[in-house]
Amino acid sequence: MDDLARLAALHGVATGYRPAEDVTVQVPPDTVTAVLGRLGVDATTPEAVRERLAEAGRAAAQRLLPPVLVWWAGSPPPPELAALPPGTRTRWEWEEAGAGPAEPGPAGAPPLGVHRVTATAPDGRTGSATLVVAPEQAPAPPGRTHGLLVQLYSLLSERSWGMGDLGDLAELARWAARTHGAGFIQVNPLHAAVPGTPTDPSPYRPSSRRFPDPVHLRIEDVPEYAHCPDRQRLAGLAAQGGRLRREVLEKGALIDRDAVWALKRAALELLYAVPRDPDRAADLARFRAEGGPALERHAAWCALAERYGHDPARRPDDAAAEPGAVDFHCWLLWLTAAQLAAAQRAAREAGMSIGLVHDLAVGVHPEGADVWAAPGDHATGTTVGAPPDAFNARGQDWGLPPWRPDALAATGFAPFRALLRGVFRYAGALRIDHVMGLFRLWWIPRGTPAAEGTYVRYDGEAMLAVLVLEAHRAGALVVGEDLGTVEPGVRQALARRGVLGTSVLWFERDWSGDGRPLAPGRWRSGCLATVTTHDLPPTAAKLAGAHVQLRDRLGLLTRPPERERAEDAADTAEWLEVLEGLGLETKGEEAAVQALYAFLLRTPARLVGVWLPDAVGDRRPQNLPGTWDQYPNWRLPLADAQGRPLTLEALTASPRANALLSAVRQGAGPRTAPPGARAV
Repeated sequence: MDDLARLAALHGVATGYRPAEDVTVQVPPDTVTAVLGRLGVDATTPEAVRERLAEAGRAAAQRLLPPVLVWWAGSPPPPELAALPPGTRTRWEWEEAGAGPAEPGPAGAPPLGVHRVTATAPDGRTGSATLVVAPEQAPAPPGRTHGLLVQLYSLLSERSWGMGDLGDLAELARWAARTHGAGFIQVNPLHAAVPGTPTDPSPYRPSSRRFPDPVHLRIEDVPEYAHCPDRQRLAGLAAQGGRLRREVLEKGALIDRDAVWALKRAALELLYAVPRDPDRAADLARFRAEGGPALERHAAWCALAERYGHDPARRPDDAAAEPGAVDFHCWLLWLTAAQLAAAQRAAREAGMSIGLVHDLAVGVHPEGADVWAAPGDHATGTTVGAPPDAFNARGQDWGLPPWRPDALAATGFAPFRALLRGVFRYAGALRIDHVMGLFRLWWIPRGTPAAEGTYVRYDGEAMLAVLVLEAHRAGALVVGEDLGTVEPGVRQALARRGVLGTSVLWFERDWSGDGRPLAPGRWRSGCLATVTTHDLPPTAAKLAGAHVQLRDRLGLLTRPPERERAEDAADTAEWLEVLEGLGLETKGEEAAVQALYAFLLRTPARLVGVWLPDAVGDRRPQNLPGTWDQYPNWRLPLADAQGRPLTLEALTASPRANALLSAVRQGAGPRTAPPGARAV
């Protein structure tokens, strides 16, 4: 290895990667140098590289402990502790004072939690580390169950103000549980969006992942609503919300998040002025105390962004935020957290074994609240994405600045721990988008094509331990979205710690064998299995080839349309042949959709998810990757097979939806993994 490669390896920066077993791609040296620079490592000249290597060598010679140690319950102590020089003294600081033994070891394992250990060697060297003690596995599903996969904004009820809200989510959960025995509802990320006109509609490019967005509030469910003295103005705002709803449902308008928020914010200002009773005032005070400085900083950012916009060049420091505006935004977050908790409570009380499955985006907007509040935690001037693959020859740039692995380790992964605690507080399970990012992410320095980025490694063992620990504390499941390029060993590591994977029917083939659709008995058990997702065509569109026509119309195809149509039709026909071979009826679109979900129910998958548009024959994808303004991503309401928008009430009365979900319920009983089934 040359000097630059050695320096890169020390900091977890790849100088090459293998997209396939027999292919190795070398990373451009300029990319390696730029990424090292984003990590605070000067590698711009050969002399600088040699100096950094020498510094690293001296630091390694003095180091007693790494920044973070992981101790899995039931396992031996971390090897780094056993490797300390003879005679080294250790001092332990427990997360809860007095909770652990004076000198933990095989006979006295420490309690679960995040602790500190300090070591002093006989030669005078000292070192300290964060010690993460995690249970062996995350909580497991209580049994086999099924549920719905929903984009909440798309599900409007007769009470919605132009987009689906948390009241609608609670009602959907009650119906799905009581009528169809569903065990969970998975929703899109409900993270706080970046304000502005227009707001970025993507739930996967939020301002903050730690705090939810009050645009999802059901205004009428705020307790102060009943006591607001300005009834006439409140009624007028509700009427405008009704007009927004009718424009979407009856006139073909797109969901307008900005218009919805303008109305809700005006209504919330009226409710904020209503005096709170002593119990609610005390609860708000507790919420702010528990939220601490992070909550106040986020509220300050919201106040400043409303006044100055989210452009960092125009926005002053948080000290310029008006205290009244900060109080208002803290109140909004308190209301949102309460309605999120109420939705989860409604789901569980209706009989769901899991309840709400919340979705954690892979990153945040570069001009959003999280980056502003902790810029040192993020590698500014860099974004994450994906390398070239069979679906994206030029790679992908998601426009999200990554966390710095060195900053995370230096804080004992405090930002990650706080993020997880915030989301788990109202979740029965957590879906982690691009879960492979716990181990490595594809970094793209500014000005570099996405295809010329490189992988940067994270302490995957520590991040996984933190995830499992926080899931255990919340009593919640973890589902990892592990589609696409996955590094060897990652799926096995996740499964070993109880993190479920995601299996999408169209991708499940015997890739190491004949390439045929994978037989149901050979699917892994530790997964959420589904036919499609928000980034793929709804099943009715796939069966009809409508998604190929759509991409052709938008100029997105990279090969002749005839070839794309022929290959897609052959793929669909092969799956239908498999279904027919299992004795499943595939004649007619509705029967074929039911057959595909019946196939999932013959696998040992612990969770089976029904994409809600599949229940009503909707053919429009909610997101069409590779498009920006060519397609209305994240702004379409749920619609029937003819493209007519449906309300929540119409959904629950739909014969097609009830037939599919009844069939799924009948086939969703316990199923053990047959011999030969995969665990991962």
